[in-house]
Amino acid sequence: MSDSWINNSITGYYNWLREKTEVSKDENTEWYAVTTPFMGLFNDTIEIYVKLKDDTVILSDDGLTLSNLELAGSSVLRSPKRKEWLDMTLLNYGITLTDNELQTTGTEKDFNQKKHNLICAISEISDMAMTAKHTVASLFNEDVRGFLDEQSIIYTPQFIAKGGTGIEFTFDFQIAGRQKELVIKSFNALNKLNVPNFLFGWEDIKGARKRISGKELEGIAIINDADKDLKQEYIVALESKGAGTVLWSERHRPEMLEKLTA
Repeated sequence: MSDSWINNSITGYYNWLREKTEVSKDENTEWYAVTTPFMGLFNDTIEIYVKLKDDTVILSDDGLTLSNLELAGSSVLRSPKRKEWLDMTLLNYGITLTDNELQTTGTEKDFNQKKHNLICAISEISDMAMTAKHTVASLFNEDVRGFLDEQSIIYTPQFIAKGGTGIEFTFDFQIAGRQKELVIKSFNALNKLNVPNFLFGWEDIKGARKRISGKELEGIAIINDADKDLKQEYIVALESKGAGTVLWSERHRPEMLEKLTA
């Protein structure tokens, strides 16, 4: 079989890239917006921005990549694991992070390679929103940690307490106040296993914690409701037992922040 088919296919691919790439210029800033045919996080096209300054070509994503991840509930800068992945990806493609923008510089001669590297970096970093399911729960836990830090809430992570049954239970966070104590579980999803486990553990340690601290112990469930259809029966189960519930999408509301005050 002749090799012409593959050569023709590659030529066709190059032509397709050129046809689907659009360029527009902002006359005020001298930046060019380059719209590519590659798909972004929200099924939109990836767009990069290019500027020539003193014989140096500057390429940027204008901060959209990390901003889109934030909107998708996959914050990078508040998660040590995602930040580590981000740093590795940036290093692999020779990209720098400047004021939350992905940037790279080059010359007109190596523009094609720099453009390719930036698009690859944007695509790979955007994939963090689709992290494998077995790691998503731990990443949400880190998002919750980042939120508590953002609110300047003092907490103990991975809090372990022994209950009346003699079993030790681990909670994601503990907040100790003058009047009461909180134990927090971050739920990436609610199901018929983790909800009863949380309620049982919290109920089991209540008596022991009150004897030790002299304070009432409240249980708080922080629930990831981003792009999820939550079953109300689980919310009802938590609240019927007296547990506080904080939906991730509503975490900044005053009444939700009040629940995290010990």
